[in-house]
Amino acid sequence: MVERTKPASSITVADLQNSPVWRFTGQDEPDERFVCAVRSLPVRDLRGKIVGTQVRLANGNHVWALIGNVDASNDRLTEHFLTLSIESGGKWFHLARYHDFNRAEHGPEALAHCLGLRVDEVFPISYDLRPYVEGDPITLCGIVQQEPRERLTRAELIAMAVP
Repeated sequence: MVERTKPASSITVADLQNSPVWRFTGQDEPDERFVCAVRSLPVRDLRGKIVGTQVRLANGNHVWALIGNVDASNDRLTEHFLTLSIESGGKWFHLARYHDFNRAEHGPEALAHCLGLRVDEVFPISYDLRPYVEGDPITLCGIVQQEPRERLTRAELIAMAVP
């Protein structure tokens, strides 16, 4: 059976309701950002995968999100490298973290603006990935803060990312 792939950017809420976990194909053709649905859940880990689920904003609202870079056994690594995209009006808003080059345009304030909310109505954002992956509940039930508990230097981030 041939796997159906699509660009990660074209995943819809309907896709997520059908298949919440998606695996990057890892191939340059047609594009390294292409994904295919993972059919058997829960998965052992989330390496090379993204999860689509509803997250809870600080004001109690639930919104659809794509979450990636979760290490199911290392909550510190996850805190600094987790990726979060929030669905708003049929489009994905990709949140830039404190160490990302595009934080000014895609940081917490920009996300709040996109959602028509104040920053304190958005953050902290809580998520629960336990239904989708085996692993440490501390890592799989997490919170995305407006600012991290600790800021790492560029050297520390690189050392953590490339052990």
